[in-house]
This record gives sequence, C-alpha cells and structure tokens, in this order.
Amino acid sequence: ETQVGKQVCSFVSYFFSFKQNIMCPFKGGNSSNPAAADATAEDFQVWGGVFSQGNFGFVNPNNPDLKKFRWWMEGQGRFGNDATQFTQSLIRPGVGYALTDKVVVWAGYAWAPTAEPLAARPFNEHRIWQQVTWGDNFSFGRLSARSRFEQRFFDHNAANPGNDDVGHRFRQLVKLAVPMPSINENLSFIIQSELFIAMNSVDNPAFISRGYDQNRAFVGLGYKVNQYATVEVGYMNQFINRPHSARPDQMMHNFIASLFLNF
Repeated sequence: ETQVGKQVCSFVSYFFSFKQNIMCPFKGGNSSNPAAADATAEDFQVWGGVFSQGNFGFVNPNNPDLKKFRWWMEGQGRFGNDATQFTQSLIRPGVGYALTDKVVVWAGYAWAPTAEPLAARPFNEHRIWQQVTWGDNFSFGRLSARSRFEQRFFDHNAANPGNDDVGHRFRQLVKLAVPMPSINENLSFIIQSELFIAMNSVDNPAFISRGYDQNRAFVGLGYKVNQYATVEVGYMNQFINRPHSARPDQMMHNFIASLFLNF
C-alpha cells in the first residue's frame, strides 16, 4: 500500500464502517492478504490545545518597531488507546520577528512527555525548533503555510550508544480556511495537511530512521469567537511510518479541539 492510499482508505472505512472489507483503488497487491490488513495498528485519540501568539508592542506603545517582535506559546494534551489514557503533552514557547505583514520567522523550545501507544515505553522529548510562517487572504479564503525544523533530544538511552543521538526533522504544513457566510459569517471550513520528514537516522534506526516519518491530514470547522479568539474542531487522520521497527505502522483517528488566540 502507498502511505497516501492507507490514509485515504482508512479515512473512508472509518466513517462508513467498512474497515478492511472495502475495495479501495489506492491499495496495491492482494487486498485479501490478512498480513497486509494487520500491518497498521489503529487507534482513536482525543487532542486538545491552546495556541497563542502576539507582539511586544505592549512594552512601549510609542515604539512601533516592537510590534515586529512576536511571542508564541502553546499547550496540548493528547489521549490515546481509545482516548482512555494520557499519550502525549506539548509545551512550546517561542519568539519571532515579522519580516513583513505576511511572513514571520520564529525559534523556540518544546517539551513533549510521551507514553503509549506512541511509545513502547514512556520518555521525555526536548526540542529546539525554528520555523517560518506565511499567511495571506484571497478571494476563496485564507491560505497559510508553516515550515519548521526540529532538533529532537530524548531522555532515554538508544539501544546502540553512539555520537548521532539527536533527531533532525522537517515539517511542512499547508492550511486553507474557506469562509461559509451563507451559514454564518464567523464560520469557516478548514482543511490542512502536515508532512514530517526525518532528516537523519539516530543510533537506533528502529526508533528514528531517515525519510518519511508521518503525515497529519485534518478537516473541520473554525468559528471566530471575536477579534482575538478562534475555535477549530474536526477530524485528523495521522499516519506514522515505522520502516525499521518491530512495531507496526500506526494510523490514528483523532478528534481535535483547538483554541487559537491572536493578540
């Protein structure tokens, strides 16, 4: 199966309850092969998060240049194994600088305690990250993109100790928000996808190996509460690729609820 095919098939089967019985044109090989059907482990998860950003103009309102300097803070909680247990949390602060009214460069830190089913055993992950964000309004809606680099550090020892124990990862997100004024002037249809690429293999390649890491495809609704706050809810299909691990690939069906604050 192709990775995109797995996501499309799982998306369709999840909502129409066909599961492994449907014949999907994106699948290759023998679809009746039970081993192939069991090659991907699936789970339902619930994710919640608060994402806030603003500028430092409040420090001195008489200095307009301070508005070019930005701050970023987010917190997330994720619950897996059919949303019955803690799976991962994220605390991610950062600072940025607005190159234009559409482009901002950022850098920051993230702490990500992780447990089952994402990890075989619990661990803490610490990240240093850099990103560029872009967003603009068009006649069809608002299009935005985020390109992020991460340096990932872990608090457990790799199976084969060595010098290359930092994981470098690239993430590319593209998001489209289409207004729905015929229903409500504050309502938007949201669709987005984020691709993750591991840029190196760590000492234990079964843990992180170079190449395609995962993809997150989201569809949902956004509601602008006021000039500062927007709420988004929807479904995310998350596929995690594990090419060199004894653990199977993973397909997560995630219910997402997010609050975005822009000051």
